Amino acid sequence: MSEFSNPFEHAEITLSHVTKKYDGASQTAVDDISMTLPAGKMTVFVGPSGCGKTTTLRMINRLVEPTSGSIMIDGKDTSTFPVDELRRRIGYAIQRVGLLPHLTVGENIAVVPKLLKWPKKRVQERVSYLLDMVGLEPSQYIDRSPSQLSGGQQQRIGVARALAADPPVLLMDEPFGAVDPVTRAKLQNELLRIQAEVQKTVVFVTHDIDEALLLGDMIAVFGPGSQLEQFDTPEALLRTPKSDLVASFIGGGTTLKLMRRLALLELLQPAAFPNFPPGSVSIASSVNAYEAFDAVLSDPGRSVLVAETNGKFVGWIDALSVVAALAEIGTAQSVKR
Repeated sequence: MSEFSNPFEHAEITLSHVTKKYDGASQTAVDDISMTLPAGKMTVFVGPSGCGKTTTLRMINRLVEPTSGSIMIDGKDTSTFPVDELRRRIGYAIQRVGLLPHLTVGENIAVVPKLLKWPKKRVQERVSYLLDMVGLEPSQYIDRSPSQLSGGQQQRIGVARALAADPPVLLMDEPFGAVDPVTRAKLQNELLRIQAEVQKTVVFVTHDIDEALLLGDMIAVFGPGSQLEQFDTPEALLRTPKSDLVASFIGGGTTLKLMRRLALLELLQPAAFPNFPPGSVSIASSVNAYEAFDAVLSDPGRSVLVAETNGKFVGWIDALSVVAALAEIGTAQSVKR
């Protein structure tokens, strides 16, 4: 399995005419899916319940075997590898976490590295590093039992465990679906921060289009009948949905969603911008520009400074840039009509 050893490169995933039909089922669970998931980026599968997104995710690590078609990682067919070895090289995080209750937090994270026979010192260093990465002080949490953790803390441990063996690919099946909205928002921001650091090829399943727009570099919209309706960037989905089904799934408030997305890409002024008005600054401690953008909308007189969780100043947003961008989007929509 040395082909999957590099955690940062060559983890492009290609699905070619992948189909899954269960014996005796009247409908196809996944119907002839083809797409290429870019290496080092986060691809989100989104769609209503029963549309095949989770089945597609599980076929990548062969928890579900395809009926036909092929799945390649770095140009190598996953069906040619022993399934247990393949899964040890693909991180997997799920909604209910699945921490082993009889093991400590540290022991839970260390499960796969120990299976791979990592040296003891390397395992200990990796566990401490990952706890720190997900925002949990190693000295305070490494010896706790899962029952001593909150739901949000358990989800963080689930992500740490999925990353334990430094896999090139991370699969996440609605990992934040069972926590409250406030905790979910914090976990989403943590995931964005972690992904900026580790640059895994992430496949993330959700039924929440707003979560998909927040997290995804690419988004695959699955529809009824287990077909792929559109596979595109978030901006392309919002600007040009390719079907009525995609447009209806995105739902109302499309302009606001698009503007919040574009805040990450276009509205953020560089930190060294010479005309930054220092008298009207509000700090938004966030790994992205979403909170800053919303703050500008709620108080058009302010300019909002954007800082990462470590306090590093990354840029700012002001009302003029928001208004100008809104006008540009409105003009584009009028031309389309």
